[in-house]
Amino acid sequence: MFGPGSQFDEFFNDPRWALAVVRATVLEAAHPQIGAALIDNSTFVAHPWRRLQNTFLSLRRMFGADDDVRQREAARLNRLHARLNGTDARDRPYDAMDPEARAWVVATLFESTVTMFRLSGQPLEQRAMERLYAEFQAFLVVLGDEAGQLPPTLHEFWRYYDRVVEEELENTEAMRIILYKLFDHLPAPPLLNGLPTLWALGRAVGGPVIGAITVASLPEPFRRRAGLPELLGAQTLMQSAYLTVGLARFLPDGWIRAENIADLLALTPDSDDPRARTVRALHQKMKRAGAFLRLVTPFTPEPEPGPGPEPAARGGMRRDAEEFFREVLDQTGDGYLDWPDLAAMARELSTRLDLDEPEETRLYNAYADWWRELQSALDTDGDGRVSAQEYAAAAPSLAGPALIRVAEVLFDVTDKDGNQRIDADEYRALFRTAFHRDTTGTGTGTGTNGDTDSAYTRSAFVKDFLSFMSGRQRSTPYDPLLAQA
Repeated sequence: MFGPGSQFDEFFNDPRWALAVVRATVLEAAHPQIGAALIDNSTFVAHPWRRLQNTFLSLRRMFGADDDVRQREAARLNRLHARLNGTDARDRPYDAMDPEARAWVVATLFESTVTMFRLSGQPLEQRAMERLYAEFQAFLVVLGDEAGQLPPTLHEFWRYYDRVVEEELENTEAMRIILYKLFDHLPAPPLLNGLPTLWALGRAVGGPVIGAITVASLPEPFRRRAGLPELLGAQTLMQSAYLTVGLARFLPDGWIRAENIADLLALTPDSDDPRARTVRALHQKMKRAGAFLRLVTPFTPEPEPGPGPEPAARGGMRRDAEEFFREVLDQTGDGYLDWPDLAAMARELSTRLDLDEPEETRLYNAYADWWRELQSALDTDGDGRVSAQEYAAAAPSLAGPALIRVAEVLFDVTDKDGNQRIDADEYRALFRTAFHRDTTGTGTGTGTNGDTDSAYTRSAFVKDFLSFMSGRQRSTPYDPLLAQA
């Protein structure tokens, strides 16, 4: 059911699957429970690239060959889902552990994969379709859900799928954001940071196209009921897109591996990853191309990030309070700071470090204490959340004892061997880059604190973390971790 030789493994690196996953995400978001959970808790608006990379990582863990890794990832997903519950805008309860909602997520991935082949003019054979369906049923079983949450046979699945589409899906806020806001305002991936002209130009063309293709591929009964407009010629555009993207599968295997592409998009030019040298060279060429475009086109790009009013004491330039609030604190992108934002930070750190339950709980509890401290200090109107204005008026209150505790716990869970120092491998697990070294590879490791030691001490780690989280300071390691999309 899993690993090399499985039907899922064969399809995972098919480039058409990118279009299928977007379609599946829209269908998920149209489910009232899932849509409400996304709006309240997800970072898909403010940090879509990070969310994409984590999704690829989770799928690889779940469908890989290592059963221990699969069980560990299933336990992590269950802990994550158990924390996501509440009520939507219409006071209807939602719970990410609801077995019917979880089954729908799996159903959309399966159905969108099947649709991917149909729209490409290569319908799956019945045997391959049944094998793929059995693998997705097994996925639910690994999560601990009863297999019966999805119908036992493929024939019965299609009746189940049509019923949910016709009776349960809604034109939710989360779905509208994905279709009409996310693609039009999609932030640049780290790879293209500092290239606003090129990114804005590509997004202005690609965003509406992806939106039109996705809408055209949705089930017609739902499109009509949700009032989703289909542009003239969208069906032809959609089929052409699937056919064209499908041609990429004939490229060399290493070029189109999904995790390689996701990692490359998340790679920053200052990383010590060997591929970063190529990225740095490409980045410089693209910056020159962007400068040329600004000269020859009337297109108005997004503003280049400024250097800030003054140099920071360590690790970069300072950012103003509004920018820090938007990029770092407001993880869900709703314009406010509340518990889901800090929970998203804890979730990202836990995922990076692949924490066990006790360590993960310690980190969540530390963030929960920090949220209570922030709420007490900054929530002046008592509405249970902190606005950008409330934050800017009392920003120094961020650096309280609870934030120090977050830094201490983060150091403890990163320091796997407990020797009170973070070595290069432990550092890489958190930041996806090791200590910076000279280009010959013979120099001594240099931590972000400027030491020539090859390890990161507790005091230096805590100082850098507090400097970033309370001083609104740009930081080479922490920006990719918590600020970049």
